[in-house]
Amino acid sequence: MSDHTLRVAAAQIAPVWLNRQATIERVIEQIDQAAVSGVELVAFGECLVPGYPFWVERTDGARFDSSVQKDLFAHYVDQAVSIEQGHLVSVCEAARRNALTVVIGILERPADRGESVYASVVVIDATGQIQSVHRKLMPTHEERLVWSIGDGQGLRTHRVGEFTLGALNCWENWMPLARVALQSQGEDLHVAIWPGNPRNTREITRFMALEARSYVLSVSGLMQIDDWRNNRRNNRRNNRPDDLPHARILKQAAADMPWAAGGSCLCGPDGKWLIEPVAEQSGLFYADIDPANVRRARHNFDPTGHYSRPDVFQLNVNRTRQTLSKFTDDP
Repeated sequence: MSDHTLRVAAAQIAPVWLNRQATIERVIEQIDQAAVSGVELVAFGECLVPGYPFWVERTDGARFDSSVQKDLFAHYVDQAVSIEQGHLVSVCEAARRNALTVVIGILERPADRGESVYASVVVIDATGQIQSVHRKLMPTHEERLVWSIGDGQGLRTHRVGEFTLGALNCWENWMPLARVALQSQGEDLHVAIWPGNPRNTREITRFMALEARSYVLSVSGLMQIDDWRNNRRNNRRNNRPDDLPHARILKQAAADMPWAAGGSCLCGPDGKWLIEPVAEQSGLFYADIDPANVRRARHNFDPTGHYSRPDVFQLNVNRTRQTLSKFTDDP
């Protein structure tokens, strides 16, 4: 092992479902705990703040003009994260205070896009600065009834120690060109965030690691029946399910818990597990990674280096943030 190792962690936790502030408090607790363990980068699951829209496929979410769906969507948007309003300031401060990098999935509501929301992955550096906000390029299936389609502005990499970090949301990790967009910027530590199920992470994590000859950290959320019950018991800080719109319908939908069962894992550039997928267990799961292992793995196959053939293949990426209007003012 070299002198340039990095300790990375998956924070596999449940949100206080559909409660932004209470979930952020849980996130900060995990950041502080990670720092005690010497972690230098900690990542959280997809749309953890304020939670994944589990209700859609369980409450007839495709019914047009449904008052139930309108009410739940309105509550969801109300609990979304507005970066412009400072909703992530306390998370940024926790990153700065503990001098570690945070990768976190949020429901983002940008000020210039009305009431539309995005599944976004945010990278916050060890000084507490937001480095990038990547909006999921294509929501999957029922997610399209809630989340808007993102853009390429956040397809960026960041230096963390001796590594180059990139991150994608859930099934956009299956998009070959999205992966290449990050790999071609020198990515050798990929973070994939997920709502939570080992079936999503087990095969693709190893595949992405072998394809890129990189470390791949997949981070999932949890949402189990005990998480729901605990929200009811802890009224001091958390919301209660009874306080959510259409609580009775949601309780009926919760009968088939777990909605999210984890699956966080870490794979090395040789395709071997450093952390095998962890199911139905909350906690911080961490390991030390060594950049020398990336160099070893790329000796015979470097996908954006000597094996890439840019004279034959090239990728064009539009990283313009999509907005409705462009204003030209008088001088």
